[in-house]
Amino acid sequence: LVLSLSFTMLAYPCKLLADEYDVYRVIDGDTIKVDDGTRKITVRLVGIDAPEVSHAKNEPGQPFSQSSAKHLAALVLDRTVDITSYGQDRYGRTLGEVLVDGRNVNLEMVKAGLAEVYRGTPAKGQDLTPYWNAENEARKAGRGMWQLGDKYVSPREWRRMRAN
Repeated sequence: LVLSLSFTMLAYPCKLLADEYDVYRVIDGDTIKVDDGTRKITVRLVGIDAPEVSHAKNEPGQPFSQSSAKHLAALVLDRTVDITSYGQDRYGRTLGEVLVDGRNVNLEMVKAGLAEVYRGTPAKGQDLTPYWNAENEARKAGRGMWQLGDKYVSPREWRRMRAN
């Protein structure tokens, strides 16, 4: 029983220690800061990648980066959210699926065309099928960043170009 419980905890995502968190800051279209009353946590929305904002003065960032951050803020800022954790990334951020009133915020960002499905290795245990379906729908409808057509650059590629 103990062995099977341990395996289950490793194989599937788990809730963070507290069920509810208050969102007090939106960093960009896929990163938020939350507080459970005892600690502050940075959460990277798992399974998605939003256009990159610029952290340099007078640099606009990637097209739709500001729209993406504003949309995420409208969904979660100053609200109480539930978070399902998929572990941490290499920067120590919690990889999380964020829910507001039972709605998957990560998926809502993709549906709005303000984030794409994450192109790297997926988080263990996360089913990206609904995300891919939502991205295909947003692309076909030309929502958000998909209206750029051939001029669209993936956030992953944008970061690579900026690093060179």
